[in-house]
Amino acid sequence: MKKEVIAHKDPKSPISEIFRTLRTNIQFINTNKKTKTLLVTSTLPGEGKSWIASNLAVTFAQTGKKVVLIDADMRKGRQYGIFDIPPTPGLSNYLSEIGIPKKENISEEIIACIRKTEVPNLYVMPAGSIPPNPSELLVSPKMLKLLEKCKQVFDITIIDGTPCELVTDAVILSRIVDSTIIVTAHKLTKKDALERVIKNIQNVGGNLTGVVVNKMPISGKKYEKQYYYYGDSSRKLEIEPTNLEIEKPKEIKQETTEKPNKTTTKKTTTKKSTTETKQTKPKTNSKTATKATKTTKSTTNETNVSDEKKSEETTKEERTSDILKQMNEYLNKEKGEKND
Repeated sequence: MKKEVIAHKDPKSPISEIFRTLRTNIQFINTNKKTKTLLVTSTLPGEGKSWIASNLAVTFAQTGKKVVLIDADMRKGRQYGIFDIPPTPGLSNYLSEIGIPKKENISEEIIACIRKTEVPNLYVMPAGSIPPNPSELLVSPKMLKLLEKCKQVFDITIIDGTPCELVTDAVILSRIVDSTIIVTAHKLTKKDALERVIKNIQNVGGNLTGVVVNKMPISGKKYEKQYYYYGDSSRKLEIEPTNLEIEKPKEIKQETTEKPNKTTTKKTTTKKSTTETKQTKPKTNSKTATKATKTTKSTTNETNVSDEKKSEETTKEERTSDILKQMNEYLNKEKGEKND
């Protein structure tokens, strides 16, 4: 399987997330009727039709649904190369009854042309041999029987059609499928060509679901902002509480430093204040007398124990202390106004 199947190779990528949004839009766009058969076409070659069809089929299979991807581009099919499966027998061999052994049941002939893939619940029917009359084969009653059997066995059938501007194969298929999607490319698809394709499908009676714009230029920064937050949300939840825990002790330390500590005593000795010189005296006498050292150690231990107790109390109460102060001030103002 090639790297083109991004929905299977890298399911957490932003491109895979885009295909999931496309899947949900297809599922909920027709609420009254379930889409069992879906045609993917384009205006011209090179717009990414086969790539979108393959990844869309993978996203449907990832939900647990049984999906079959039919490559109806019998002139230039690409699904066998994307999923690395044998190209024959395929759709053309089943419709023309050439290249496959004749069997009694039609279901056995269909099974002989379907291949398993690496993706669970996903099966692919390649285009098969190149026939001389692919448009006539698609109109045959065997094509209708194929879709009926696929509806009975599989949950959804995705058909990779041909470009509508070159041949009419996809326009023919749009009549017999439930819904149709047109793939366009940024700065490649012309507006006039898209309008012609839409009119052709509507004139035939096809149900057009919508238009997919491919190859849009988007920078990596927009991808990170829009899609990568799913993967980084768990990391943000782990980081934010730690930041809060780091900020709270800083506030507690600032409040405790306002009380008499070593830093305040050093500053007061230079200023020679009468209140704080008393605390610095035991430190100056500690070098000469052992009694003074014992007293200073006991005082420091007491202060450390008191600081630890206060820090434990403040962690529980200081979250609401500012709010309580504001409420008390507000209540006092109201009482004063009532007394007046």
